[in-house]
Amino acid sequence: MTTAIPEIVTLQGHILSQQARYPEASGTLTWILSALSISAKMIAAQVRRARLNDVLGAVGSDNVQGEQQQKLDVIANEILLRTLGKRHGVAVVASEENEEPVIIRNEREGERKYCVLFDPLDGSSNLDVAGGVGTIFSILREDRRAATPEASLLQPGAQQVAAGYILYGPSTVFTLTIGLGVDMFVLDPAIGAFVRVEEGLRIPAASKSYSVNEGNRLSFPAGYQQYLDWAQRNGYSSRYAGAMVADVHRILLKGGVFLYPPTKKAPAGKLRLMYEANPMAMLVEQAGGQALAAPGQRILDVAPTGIHQRTPVIIGSPDEVAAVVRQLGSSPA
Repeated sequence: MTTAIPEIVTLQGHILSQQARYPEASGTLTWILSALSISAKMIAAQVRRARLNDVLGAVGSDNVQGEQQQKLDVIANEILLRTLGKRHGVAVVASEENEEPVIIRNEREGERKYCVLFDPLDGSSNLDVAGGVGTIFSILREDRRAATPEASLLQPGAQQVAAGYILYGPSTVFTLTIGLGVDMFVLDPAIGAFVRVEEGLRIPAASKSYSVNEGNRLSFPAGYQQYLDWAQRNGYSSRYAGAMVADVHRILLKGGVFLYPPTKKAPAGKLRLMYEANPMAMLVEQAGGQALAAPGQRILDVAPTGIHQRTPVIIGSPDEVAAVVRQLGSSPA
């Protein structure tokens, strides 16, 4: 009796098969995604050995966001900048950790160029307690009409050609969309490749759970506090990991809603539109979910005015996002 061997599809094979659907494709985007895959493996190795290599904790300086940089923030940022900098077709790279975008190179005239934005290590403070962290990325076509590199980046999230995240946890998970649904890959250390484990992932329509930092509850607008009161009366569970990648990953698989409301301290919201909200919104929408900055305001339609712009976030299962919107709409102003 022979046992059938299941088909193994690697991330590289998946990307090449998608490229084959478009005869006009140059392969440039494939090379960029390959660079992100290599970066993910390198960062995963650093995360696994963080305590052994004594690279936990802060470096003693703040990033452009005014947040204390962790040692691995700097390492992950450098890995991504160096790896992407060696890929043809990358015109501009922008990182949450750098004040200004980095101009990589001017390519041959007529060659399609891309801009890559990323948060190198979301939730990096979790590393001190072996918690989940991740990398979030967004890819845009370069706007050749733009006067400056920064202006080329200022496109609504709906213009993204690809987006994804890498979760560094018990396994290293690479979740990707190129606008044709959402596919999920897990790094197999035995072969050194990301292997597809989910194809055409669909988020559950409903799940009685929410993810929010309730430590800020008293500074939330009244509508969000009303939603939390409603959810707790109706048997909802709270799940919050302290890293957007880990929270959205769970919601993609199990359902629920992730919230990062405006607060008195951060009235425009805390999460970055370009590096966090836009790529996660594209993923969730491609999986059948919803992603809003506010009732009636789709995240992917927000016109950015700066690369470090912040936004509130309501993202997750469509029924659960609708439940939040109902409570916000019924709350007194």
